[in-house]
Amino acid sequence: MEDVSDAVFRKLCRELDAELCVTEFVNVEGLLRGCKNARRKLTLAPDDQPTAIQIYGSDPDRLAEAAEVAAAAGPAFLDINCGCWVPKIAGRGAGAGWLRNPTAMVEMAAMVVRRVSMPVTVKTRIGWGPESEMPIVELAKRLEGAGVSALTIHCRTAQMGHSGAADWSWAARAKSVVSIPVIVNGDIKSAEDAARALAETGCEGVMVGRRAIEHPWIFREAKALLEEGRTLEPPTPEERIALCKKHLVMNTEARGEPQGVRVTRRHLAGYLHGLPGAAALRRALNACDSLEGCLAILDEAQARRAA
Repeated sequence: MEDVSDAVFRKLCRELDAELCVTEFVNVEGLLRGCKNARRKLTLAPDDQPTAIQIYGSDPDRLAEAAEVAAAAGPAFLDINCGCWVPKIAGRGAGAGWLRNPTAMVEMAAMVVRRVSMPVTVKTRIGWGPESEMPIVELAKRLEGAGVSALTIHCRTAQMGHSGAADWSWAARAKSVVSIPVIVNGDIKSAEDAARALAETGCEGVMVGRRAIEHPWIFREAKALLEEGRTLEPPTPEERIALCKKHLVMNTEARGEPQGVRVTRRHLAGYLHGLPGAAALRRALNACDSLEGCLAILDEAQARRAA
């Protein structure tokens, strides 16, 4: 997720029991030009494993060339984004734009697989839409034949974006015709959702996206339920404020001020959800560009709770 699943957020999610992470998606043109932002996304610390590097683009040759560069960064595997529905991406033929020509998508994936010596996976959707019969089942078989090692399926069409409900039954159908791992994605909003998605689809795993932005505790909650049958209590107010502080400090160390503060804001509403006075607290934090100021606001909120 762009400006979300960076090294800082991956570290926080791992501390909360995420087992596998994926980088922000990397534009192949920027990567091949040596763009500073693309290089940042490719940098993996020794403790940042297992992490996959995700690339996207519309030109098969450039994707294959960029895959070699990305592989040299030492990820656990490479992932090709064929699922981003945002018009400025899909409209140019990248991301979910590949779903408009499944044959070209399979040929592109095969080209990338041939160029690198590590596993290549694909993240996609059930189809471009609207269609009475989604192509994902046949497409899954063809991608497996092209050498793709695993498939993550967001169970909406590209045209749906994030609207409507994800239909996990398509992941189950795709899983039934392939031997490679299939990961189900879309509307995994709780530990119970994760357990139900696995039970209903027979897939090897679930991918959590947007829910993690506001509630990264979902990873420890899902792990406790799936592995031990335990339902955890929600994070305490103290835990919520502590995570706000930690994320602000880590992002500022990584990106400096004010950028580090600003990129953390999208997380804070979720982190503070349910706290008394959360709306006013969010407004104060959103109006502050300094780390010192944000920490003071959070300290004051803690002091009010303790009073």
